[in-house]
Amino acid sequence: MHWSVIIPLAVFVVIIFGIGFWSNKFVRSSDSFLSEYFLGGREMGGFLLAMTMMATYGSASSFISGPGVAYNTGLGWVLLALAQLPAGYFVLMVLGKKFAIVTRKFKAITLIDFLRARYKSNTVVIVSAISIIIFLFASMVAQWIGGARLIESLTGMQYTTALFVFAVVVLIYVVIGGFRAVALTDALQGSIMVIGTVILLIGTVIAGGGITNIMKDLVDINPNLVSPFGDQRQYTSAYVSSFWILVGIGVVGLPQIAVRAMSYKSSRGMHRAIMIGTIGIATIMFGMHLIGAFGRAVIPGIEIGDKVMPTLTVEVLPPVLAGIVLAAPMAAIMSTVNALLMMVSSTIVKDIYLHYIKPDASEANIKKASFSVTTIVGVLVVLMSFNPPDLIVWLNLFAFGGLEAVFVWPIVFGLYWKKANKYGAISAMIIGLVSYITIDRVANHIGTNILGVHTVTFPILLSCVVFVIVSLLTHKKIKELPTYI
Repeated sequence: MHWSVIIPLAVFVVIIFGIGFWSNKFVRSSDSFLSEYFLGGREMGGFLLAMTMMATYGSASSFISGPGVAYNTGLGWVLLALAQLPAGYFVLMVLGKKFAIVTRKFKAITLIDFLRARYKSNTVVIVSAISIIIFLFASMVAQWIGGARLIESLTGMQYTTALFVFAVVVLIYVVIGGFRAVALTDALQGSIMVIGTVILLIGTVIAGGGITNIMKDLVDINPNLVSPFGDQRQYTSAYVSSFWILVGIGVVGLPQIAVRAMSYKSSRGMHRAIMIGTIGIATIMFGMHLIGAFGRAVIPGIEIGDKVMPTLTVEVLPPVLAGIVLAAPMAAIMSTVNALLMMVSSTIVKDIYLHYIKPDASEANIKKASFSVTTIVGVLVVLMSFNPPDLIVWLNLFAFGGLEAVFVWPIVFGLYWKKANKYGAISAMIIGLVSYITIDRVANHIGTNILGVHTVTFPILLSCVVFVIVSLLTHKKIKELPTYI
């Protein structure tokens, strides 16, 4: 065990627990349990909003698996990762003030609340809930595996033991503190993520003898490692261009990110969050993936991609500093896990239990259901994480694509187009969901992407076309048009 590395991490976890217990007093004393537990009372300022968006978006894929892919494929993956740079900007600019105003008008606490009020359709709600549960489970499994891999690398524990340790830590503070605990820990975790990225990048460059020497070593290993096309020249122009849809523009359709755009306090805070969040995401995405690519020259021969970043950190940094830096991926994973847990829990409790099972549930019953569901979901994810893949990034990106194919157009058209209606939304969501899963299966079967573009491209285009056509054909059936457009 690397005790000098583990102790700083343990201190970080204790602080996280402290925030969770402190936040619990707001949950217990709030007049509106649901608004407090799932949205933190809509009181986030600019810095907090930026940090929670960045920490939610920056996950195990960014800090554990992404650098592992860059280690194997070179600078081409770094270029792909930079498509994520404007993610926060897109979300807050596209949804922005209007989304916050409309969701307050609807008294929406979850994304499905907004979709229910906008389209007035139980089918929209059910398809949304099923999609969120399916794809966010996949995404949570990826995060759980990433956290377990990190603890496994540092302690020498078996993978299953590390998985249980990580799960217990996350579940306790999320169940106790709710969204406020998540947002406040995200502020700490987001800051650690940025600082840790910068420190590790500097340490990696020094360990490799400078950038010039590292680049020379990479060329000696494989000249393609320093090209924009990947080690096997697998990143074509079509694939790179379509990747922007997945991790750039399409992020607007991620429920766990969109819900952040309804939880801030003022428009001034939103504008600050755009600036701070863009700088933070740029630092993390560029820095971590560049570290992975450089790591191939510094420590060659690492076989499991998800172990590249922990191994590199322990080898190139002094022990105590390594412990502080490794708090960054732990922060990224924990912040994403808690956001996804809150999203799935709110979907089950607020959107299914309260509307279809027990509409007259008391405040005490709602609290009990919220705590219980969050715990049960966490346990189920642990059980699904027992057989991890070598690289979790593909599992996470699969979840991203599925959510975007289902939600991006119902959200955007629902906000900005009067003729958007439930018939268009239902058609687009089902087409997006079915076509995405089908195309993904076909691409995996034939071993290549159809026409060289990312799997998410065609489902998003198809769902857009279907949404527009069906809405235009049926808008006269809708008697009550939205008044806020």
